[in-house]
Order: sequence, then structure tokens, then C-alpha cells
Amino acid sequence: MSDLTSTARELIDVGRRFDARGWVLGTSGNFSVVLGRAPLRLAMTSSGTHKGQLVVDDILEIDGDAVPGPSSGRPSAEARLHLEIVAARGAGAVLHTHSIWSTIASERAAPARGLAIDGYEMLKGLSRVTTHEHREWIPVLENDQDMRRLAGRVRETLDAHPDCHAFLLRRHGLYTWGAALPEAVRHVEILEFLLETVGRLERS
Repeated sequence: MSDLTSTARELIDVGRRFDARGWVLGTSGNFSVVLGRAPLRLAMTSSGTHKGQLVVDDILEIDGDAVPGPSSGRPSAEARLHLEIVAARGAGAVLHTHSIWSTIASERAAPARGLAIDGYEMLKGLSRVTTHEHREWIPVLENDQDMRRLAGRVRETLDAHPDCHAFLLRRHGLYTWGAALPEAVRHVEILEFLLETVGRLERS
């Protein structure tokens, strides 16, 4: 079980790091960390916050139905997607970024409904990957403003691709996760590196 205040401070640090890299510009992106599982409770960034300027009060506690506590503000509209990932993967943290390269990749790979990346040493930074010969498939889902419907598609995608470490929303950005926050942060760093590398090579 995690403490909301200490978790909020950790997410503030993540927000500053990701903002410095240009991965969560404006008010884009959202982060969550599991605080407890019986009952399920998540710490999550509130809606409309600049991730490079987060304060403790910007991190809310929500339950397994995405309902915030009585004294909390409004959680991200995409809270249901975080809950689906936690349920499907047993994740302890979920991170969503809106980088330029992930957005470009999501559009280019949309006709194939995903993209494969293999042969890169950095793939070994993903959990359970032990060789650069690994082939990582990153599904691409159509974006949707109906979060219940989109959450259902996320569930179907994760069921269909049990080994994937991430997915992209078309013209939107990257979702990844980890057993705990440090692993989720590492996955963002690895995947953003790979998406930028592949994108730059395609343009050269």
C-alpha cells in the first residue's frame, strides 16, 4: 500500500522530467499509481494540469470506478483506460505521454493497426526482454471521445496482445505501464527512444 502524498511527490518528479523532454507539453498526458488493491485505489493526475508544474493537490485518489474522493477535483477523462490496464496487466503504474514522435508513429502505423520494432539494444530495457532480437509489437487504436467504448477496445487489445508493453492511440500518444512507477518510467524512456529512432530513420 502506498501513501497518497509521497506518491504525489514521485509523480511531480516524473512530470517535470517528462515535460523537460517534450513528452507532455501543455496539459497533455496523465499518470496513475496503484495505492491499494482491496479495494482498488489509484493516485492520478487531475484533469487539465500542466505536468511540468504539478503540485501535491493536483494528484487525486480515485476508486475502481474512476470516482474521486469527496474532497478531490476532477480526474483525467482517461481514468477508465488506466483502470483497464491495471486490471489486464496487474500494473502498479500507468503513464500516458503525448510526444511528437509517438503521435507521428500512431498515424503512420494506423493502417496496419500497429508497428513492430526489433533489433535494437534498447529493447532490453523492457520487462522480460533479454535480447535485442526481440520483436515488440505496439498496437494502434483509433482514438475515441467515448471513454467507456475506448476502454472496451483497450481491454480487447490487451487480451489480443498479451506480450505487448504499450499501445498507441491514433494522433494522440503512448500508453505504457509497469509493475511499479520506476518500471513504468523506464518503459516510457525506452519506448520514446525507439519511436523517435524509427521515425527519424524513416524520414532519412
